[in-house]
Amino acid sequence: MIEVLYGPTPNGWKVSIMLEECGLPYEIRPIYLSQGDHLTPEFLAVSPNNKLPAIIDHAPLGGGPPLSIFESGAILLYLAEKSGKLMPNDVAGRYGVTQWVFWQMANLGPVLGQHGHFFLYADDKIDYAIDRFRGETKRLYGVLDRQLEKTGAYVAGDDYTIADIAIFPWIMTHKAQTIPIADYPRVQAWFTKLRGREALQRGLAVGKDLYKNGPPQSPEMRRRIFGIGAGKD
Repeated sequence: MIEVLYGPTPNGWKVSIMLEECGLPYEIRPIYLSQGDHLTPEFLAVSPNNKLPAIIDHAPLGGGPPLSIFESGAILLYLAEKSGKLMPNDVAGRYGVTQWVFWQMANLGPVLGQHGHFFLYADDKIDYAIDRFRGETKRLYGVLDRQLEKTGAYVAGDDYTIADIAIFPWIMTHKAQTIPIADYPRVQAWFTKLRGREALQRGLAVGKDLYKNGPPQSPEMRRRIFGIGAGKD
C-alpha cells in the first residue's frame, strides 16, 4: 500500500492522477496546510522541504523497509518505474519524457505558482511582480504550444506519459489565473483531450472536500501556508 501525504493542489493532483492511471493501491493521508500539518517533525521526516505531496510506499519496489519519497516529479518517476506504465522503455523515449517532467518542475510549476500568488493571494498587488510572472507564464504556454505542434498527440510524443500528468494540473489553473488558453490552440486541444480521461478525473476528485474555505484569511494561516515571516529572528 502507498500512503499519500496529500492536499488537492496541482502538485498533489499529479500523484493522485498517476496512481489512478497506473492502478496502484493507495490511501490518502490528508495534510492540512492551514493547521500547520506540514510543519510538524513527523511530516518533515518524510518531506524535509515541508511541501506537499509525499508518499510512503509500504511495499516498495525491490523490497525492504517502507520507502518515503518527496517532490512530485520524483514520485512520478518512481510510480512509473514501479508500475511499468506511462514511461517509455528505450533511452531516447525515456529522456524525451523526463526532460519535460523536469521542465514542469523547474519552470511551469514555479512560475505559475508565483503568478498565482501575486495575482490571486497577495494582499499588496505589486504590478512589477504580476507583470513579470504573467509574461513568463505566457512564454511557457508558448513553449508548450510549440512542442505540441511538433508532437501532435501528447507532450513527449505519440503516447500519454508522466510528462502529460506533470503538466496538466498546472494548466488547469488557467481560468483562475486568467490566462487565455484559446491563444494557445494546441495546448487547448491537448487539455480538452486529457480532461476526457476517466482515470484523470478520478485523480482530480481525490480529496476535493479537504479545502473548502477559499484563500487563507488570518495572518496565522497565511504564515503557515505562505511562510510569510518564517525564518525571521
